[in-house]
Amino acid sequence: MADAHDLELESMNLNMEREMKQELEEEEKVGENRGGKAPSKDKKVHRIVSKWMLPEKARRSYLDRANCFPPPVFIISISLAELAVFIYYAVWKPQKQWITLDTGILESPFIYSPDKREEAWRFISYMLVHAGVQHILGNLVMQLVLGIPLEMVHKGHRVGLVYLAGVIAGSLASSIFDPLKYLVGASGGVYALMGGYFMNVLVNFQEMIPAFGIARLLISILIIASDMGFALYRRFFVPANGSPVSFAAHIAGGFAGMSIGYTVFSCFDTALLKDPRFWIAIAAYLACFVFAVFFNIFLSPAN
Repeated sequence: MADAHDLELESMNLNMEREMKQELEEEEKVGENRGGKAPSKDKKVHRIVSKWMLPEKARRSYLDRANCFPPPVFIISISLAELAVFIYYAVWKPQKQWITLDTGILESPFIYSPDKREEAWRFISYMLVHAGVQHILGNLVMQLVLGIPLEMVHKGHRVGLVYLAGVIAGSLASSIFDPLKYLVGASGGVYALMGGYFMNVLVNFQEMIPAFGIARLLISILIIASDMGFALYRRFFVPANGSPVSFAAHIAGGFAGMSIGYTVFSCFDTALLKDPRFWIAIAAYLACFVFAVFFNIFLSPAN
């Protein structure tokens, strides 16, 4: 056991030495291209992002063409929209205690409501409404910290696809497994981003710097546990004057991320539409989508 542990530590040290050597070579290359000048700050940022978001084999390709155009518009726009809606309801009908829903939010045209499922936009727009300060801050922090680097690497159309897939999967799952409960929050989209990233870290663990890989896994688990704790509180321990909110969106969003998200985020250097894994994930997603629509029309207890 001790020998195996020593070999593992030696392997980690070799990987770290290789990373440092590669980084020095990249800095020398950039310095030569810039006439001996030190690498710019944006290059340093891209180098850090590449280590956190990409396996080793894809980093050099990313750094060769890395730029901030277009900027991470999607995730920032979504975050601003969610914050604006929250502020609107907080000012229009202030809540006595921020951790619980207020009747003003329950009457919102954005919230997913089981008795208004014919208003199909609610299956997406519920992501704009949040249950309280802790709820919106948790989602905003998670999607900005993770979403901006992902969008820098994969661009907005891919991140948007994964995010919205998680949002729709969340509301449809909630309509099946918690058919009589309200649904608010962007957790479906956030968990889709986390699920896709989490799978990439697991699959490419050795290439994504072992020490950082462990830290990323622990941070992800801590954030998920904290957010799920809040969701379970809102579902099972809500005060008598409050309204329970479904947490099925968290789980469904995570599964959407681990399927579609993983495929999208692992295809950095290849054409997404030519990857058979993408079409398999899309086919499975559409099958679940069709079943959920059929359930809501013919079988739901909320009918």
